[in-house]
Amino acid sequence: MKLKTTALLITSLLVLAGCDQAEKSAQQLMGKAAESAKQAIDDTHKAAEQAISDATGGLISKKEPSAEDKRKTESSSQEI
Repeated sequence: MKLKTTALLITSLLVLAGCDQAEKSAQQLMGKAAESAKQAIDDTHKAAEQAISDATGGLISKKEPSAEDKRKTESSSQEI
C-alpha cells in the first residue's frame, strides 16, 4: 500500500511540475508573439508613411508628435 501511495504522490508531483513548465513556455511564446506583432505593426506603419510620401512627392511631411500624442504612445507601450 505504501508503494502505491508513494508512486501516486511522485506521479502527481511530476504532473504538476510538467504543468508549471508548460505554463512558463506558453508565457514565453505569448511574449514573443506580442513582440512579433508589435514589430509587424511598426513595419507596416513605416511602409505606409513611405508610400504616402512617395505618392505625394513629399508634399505632406511627417509632423512632429504633440505632447499629448507622446503621452498616449508612452502609456500604450507600458500596457504591453
